[in-house]
Amino acid sequence: MAAMVGLFWVTPDAVYVGSPPNALGICVRLTAEGLEAADPDNPRTWTWAGLRSAVVEDVPGHNPVGRATKALGAMISAAIGADYLGEGPPEMTLRLETEEGTHEVIVHAAVAGYPAEEARLSQDLLDRFVAGTADPRAVEAWGREHAVEGTPEPRAREALLHTWAQR
Repeated sequence: MAAMVGLFWVTPDAVYVGSPPNALGICVRLTAEGLEAADPDNPRTWTWAGLRSAVVEDVPGHNPVGRATKALGAMISAAIGADYLGEGPPEMTLRLETEEGTHEVIVHAAVAGYPAEEARLSQDLLDRFVAGTADPRAVEAWGREHAVEGTPEPRAREALLHTWAQR
């Protein structure tokens, strides 16, 4: 079982930006050390200390019309790496700034749309990870203890994002 909190897919074993690994293993994993882009053709890693910024762009917005069907389809598509009714899961861009320049990584969204406040709080949390003022291990620890319970309610997700930003 897993939980979605903001832009993060949290399992007892890992934390992902966007969706969990698809059938090919493509994903972006968040760790205490940094970010890992798992891609059979081009695996890459960045340490938090080596990043100047990490920004998730093109985040699909929350749309209540047809939300349940679209969300289920996007999650299934992301998890199995297949198309859902002719469309793959929505894509986001993770733009990373380092001393060497800009790197872009495609991240599959776990749902058809994210609530705006959760997306903003998730970005704030990523900013704090890069700045070293928050610790990704707080998210990992929560996942080990609570991810099996599933996705919390919206207010609880926002509270978690605030709490993680303070650790």
